[in-house]
Amino acid sequence: MNEGLPLRSGPLDGIGVVELVGIGPAPLACSYLEELGATVVRIERSTSHTGLPDGLAGVGRRPRASLALNLKDPEDAAVAVDVMRGADVVIEGFRPGVTERLGIGPTEMIDKNPSLVYLRMTGWGQEGPMAMMAGHDINYIGLNGVLASIGTTDHPVPPLNLVGDYGGGTMFAVSGILAALVERATTGRGQVIDAAMIDGSATLLGPTRDLVNAGLWSEHRASNLLDGGAPFYRTYRTSDDEFMAVGALEPMFYSAMVHGLGLSEDDLEDRLDPANWKRLGEVFAGIFAERTRAHWTDMFDGTDGCVTPVLRMAEVADHPHNLARGALTDGPDGPAPSSAPRFSERYVHQDTDGNGRELLETSLGMFGISAEAIADLNERGVASWS
Repeated sequence: MNEGLPLRSGPLDGIGVVELVGIGPAPLACSYLEELGATVVRIERSTSHTGLPDGLAGVGRRPRASLALNLKDPEDAAVAVDVMRGADVVIEGFRPGVTERLGIGPTEMIDKNPSLVYLRMTGWGQEGPMAMMAGHDINYIGLNGVLASIGTTDHPVPPLNLVGDYGGGTMFAVSGILAALVERATTGRGQVIDAAMIDGSATLLGPTRDLVNAGLWSEHRASNLLDGGAPFYRTYRTSDDEFMAVGALEPMFYSAMVHGLGLSEDDLEDRLDPANWKRLGEVFAGIFAERTRAHWTDMFDGTDGCVTPVLRMAEVADHPHNLARGALTDGPDGPAPSSAPRFSERYVHQDTDGNGRELLETSLGMFGISAEAIADLNERGVASWS
């Protein structure tokens, strides 16, 4: 249905984003906006070291125009101001007050560029008694109730940093930016967005909090419907020490799961009574442990039992469903997730394997930086494509 349609870089084609470099959710937000067609310019501090293992600070980044600037130096700060003056969006992830001290805070920049959308990404938010404290994903979700709700009966288990950093941070940052750009199309005015990971991840916990408020959720981990407590919503070990994921919540799906295990519901305890969950879990675990993951995968393939294999990341690319959808692409450092969501329009992304100087000029030119200024920045070793 898309044949013959013109190719564009994405729905955000023509939107310029400046990333004041940080780690974690902000770079991923920029990469996602870039996947949607935006042009991103990265402003890095010329003298900085995160202390993180090699490569970790670059997680979530794509090759793009980069400016290495000492923002405490007036000449370099002026370059940053010039770029931000021509931007649609600025994303910064410093502690509150840092950009103000550097002269590139939201008040200063929106005064120079009234249509600017200025997003501030932090863990604790711009205000509150903990706003100036350091923290990471595990700290934010520990303070808002998320972490206490996830894990085994013995202790909480961090859900990678998908919930705080990327769910509560990146995705809320991107949705806030998109909403502000839509409003700007009507008002012509930009605004400042306070994207705090503690707020975003708390919002994700909202439906579970509704269950707590209704008396339908126990504060004891692994004792509820969706936290591994229910025997029909958890993982089971197979004979080859792999795992199957079972999500047979609805009655008809539960019936299909039970049938696939070679059981009859008439011979089993009432699944809706939590008093029976321990016994049912033991029955299901015993059966799953008798066969391999491949066996159970074949057994439930094409059924509505909601029983699927738990794949390690190295296995994901070869699964038939992922192959059919092209779920992974070949990235410069290995397999990478394909763009999401998918659009009915056809888009083509900028070729990052082209001439770095030309790509640099094209990118910075979008922000109103002249070819002469770009050449000067390149000569000084400030501007690069990386």
